[in-house]
Parts: sequence; structure tokens; C-alpha cells
Amino acid sequence: MLDPVENHSLPRTAAFFDLDKTVIAKSSTLTFSKSFYQGGLINRRAVLRTAYAQFVFLAGGADHDQMERMREYLSALCRGWNVQQVKEIVAETLHDLIDPIIYDEAASLIEEHHIAGRDVVIVSTSGAEVVEPIGELLGADRVVATRMIVGDDGCFTGEVEYYAYGPTKAEAVKELAASEGYDLSRCYAYSDSATDIPMLEAVGHPHAVNPDRALRREANARAWPILDFHHPVRLKQRLSVPPRPALVAAAAIGAAAATAGLVWYASRRRAATV
Repeated sequence: MLDPVENHSLPRTAAFFDLDKTVIAKSSTLTFSKSFYQGGLINRRAVLRTAYAQFVFLAGGADHDQMERMREYLSALCRGWNVQQVKEIVAETLHDLIDPIIYDEAASLIEEHHIAGRDVVIVSTSGAEVVEPIGELLGADRVVATRMIVGDDGCFTGEVEYYAYGPTKAEAVKELAASEGYDLSRCYAYSDSATDIPMLEAVGHPHAVNPDRALRREANARAWPILDFHHPVRLKQRLSVPPRPALVAAAAIGAAAATAGLVWYASRRRAATV
């Protein structure tokens, strides 16, 4: 249960969201593999390998060691990629690939936190070139993501400047709290993975979303709320439409206007024939 609208005389608060399998139903980075292939950045073999990695990720079998191997593989894979080209591919395919896999429940939570006056921060292990546009699509106020080193030629070197993973996420949350004046004891956090337990521990209101087995066990032990998100939906399908009473009223007004017009027209014809 969310707290009511924030008391603005108190320190500010925020809601911190992991991205993959928490806000969206897949891995944000791996979802773009086909687009990167079509853009000439990777070959068919790499597409197949990332498809397998996506399967492992979705099956909940990606433990710490597998995630580390995936990071090393993706870092090596993107070596030499032109950063501007990556950004353009993400921008061109963002709505087609990401919009349909956003959890309706997560989008509603983001809206509720904004209405309550809290900042929304996406904290993701995926690269900033992917996460930042997704954050903008979701209406997030800030984004924390992995950053790759870019060489003088505008291409990724394959080295990682900042890896937003595990305890590093918790450190980022605490740094943001210090710089933005968030009261962490009144902040919220959401994640699906046990690797994010340090981030969940950093706030007063941690939540496990579609948790892996290790996080579910931890959440049960600590009495953390467990949320199950199952309904991906396009954001544009969530746009508010006039409530049914308003539609009925509009139809009634239209019918009344049409009737009045017909009565006026009939009376004019009668007058003309007299």
C-alpha cells in the first residue's frame, strides 16, 4: 500500500525501479539484438546467442556468475560499435520493441508515485544508451545505468566505466539521496532479483516484483511485499478515455441538438407551404 501524497515540508522521497522483469517483461539490452543485427552491428551467430541468453534470463536461471559472463560477452560484443548508430537504432525501434512489453502494473505504480509527489528513478544494469530512452518513455525523473567507455573515434572500447550491478546500485541510490535530499527511510524500491537486495535494503519500503527464488525466500523472511506483474500493455493503450457517463451525456446532447434541428427544419418547411 502506497503512502498518501507527500508532505512537502518533509525531505523529498523517490521510488527506485529495477528495469528488466520489473518494469518490462524482458531484458532491455537483449531485446534489441535483432535491431542491432539489421543495423549491421552483430552477426547471426550473435543473435542466436543473445536469444539463448534472453531465454536463460526469462527462465530465472541467470545467477551472479552467469550475469558476469553475460556482461563480459556483451562488453566484448559491443567493442567497436559506433555510439551514435546505437542511439539511432534504439530511438527508431524503441516504441516497437519496448512499448509492448511494459507491465501495466508497473506503469500504474509509476503514475501513483508521481501523483504522490515522489521522483521515479530507473536503476538498471543495462547500458545507458538503452536505458535512458526507456526511462524517458516511462516518464522517469532520473536514470542510473551501466556506462561503457567511448573512444576518441566515437566507438565503444569494450571497457566498462561504471557497472550498475549489485551493491553498486545501492551506492548509487545513496548518492542520489545525498545529492537530491531524499529521505531513504520513506523511499520505495522494486526489483525481481536477489542481486538487488542491497538496493532494497537501502530504502524503507522494499518490494519484490516477480522475484527469483532467492529473492522470494528473502522477501518472505523479511516480510517484504511481493508483487506479481503479468500484463504487458502498450502505453498508448493506457491513455485515459472519457468515462462512459461522459460518453452517454455527449451522445444525449448530440441527439438533442439533432432533434432540435429537425424540429426547426420541419417548422420552416410548414411555414413556407402556408
